[in-house]
Amino acid sequence: MTSTPDADYMGFVGVTTGSSSIMKVFPLWADILGLPTRRLIGHDLPMDASPEQYRALVEQMRDDPRHRGALVTTHKMNVYAAASDLFDELDPFAVSCSEISSVAKRGTRLSGRAKDPITVDLALNDFLPADHFATTDAEVVILGAGGSGTALSWALSERDDAPAKVTVTARDDAKLEHLREVHRQHGTREGLIEYVRTDTVDDAASLVAAAPRGSLIVNATGLGKDRPGSPLPDDAVFPDDAYVWEFNYRGSLEFLHQARAQEAARNLHVVDGWRYFIHGWSQVVADVFELELTPEMVEQLAQAAEDVR
Repeated sequence: MTSTPDADYMGFVGVTTGSSSIMKVFPLWADILGLPTRRLIGHDLPMDASPEQYRALVEQMRDDPRHRGALVTTHKMNVYAAASDLFDELDPFAVSCSEISSVAKRGTRLSGRAKDPITVDLALNDFLPADHFATTDAEVVILGAGGSGTALSWALSERDDAPAKVTVTARDDAKLEHLREVHRQHGTREGLIEYVRTDTVDDAASLVAAAPRGSLIVNATGLGKDRPGSPLPDDAVFPDDAYVWEFNYRGSLEFLHQARAQEAARNLHVVDGWRYFIHGWSQVVADVFELELTPEMVEQLAQAAEDVR
């Protein structure tokens, strides 16, 4: 059976996909980019989904001729762990980071890519001065060692002005060991990354408070989006002049509110995840539909999304 453009669709694998702005934005982007479909279908899975559920979803994408591919958010590491063997092609980032954020179909072949190292760097460059780490003593504290935290640590290690130190936290040793292995395979400079287990929010707060002036503090835990909460307590103290980056743009956003409460007093530069969202989605759409995006096209997409927001 041959699919028609109107019947084709792109997928979105997440937890609460219906709440995402992309559901209203995607049809506008489809018109701007001339995509063959304006349909975006959510594939919601619980945080504790089983390997069988992930495999069934990937098989559905593979076997449905109408399915053009998908963006994967919260589940990208679990999709890799449960179903990477179902893909005909995996890019080096996907293999090294053990995650799949972009699922594309090339004829009958299924392709999996990890776009986060690219998209997180694009988003970072939107607000951080190009010479920030070269001209200050600023360091980086990444709260969370999942897919996004791993991608950011990867991107930072490849910067010409890499910071002197990047601290990445997690609540369990397994995630930290996985991250060590990713960096070992990548050839990350010895001593750049410090891996710290934080059993409590107070442990994380101590690391943040000790960071030098102007440091980059990031919430990469997912808390405040799919689950309420923050990796920091309400009495946490951010470094003066810090860049505080909340990877999320929707949800309860407790971490973002904590930073904004100190914004004026500590001269913080507080950034939410909106531009990360723009770059993340535009890169995956380009991958799924085999497009080359220029910076001007990305800004056109960003403006259309802002009008909806």
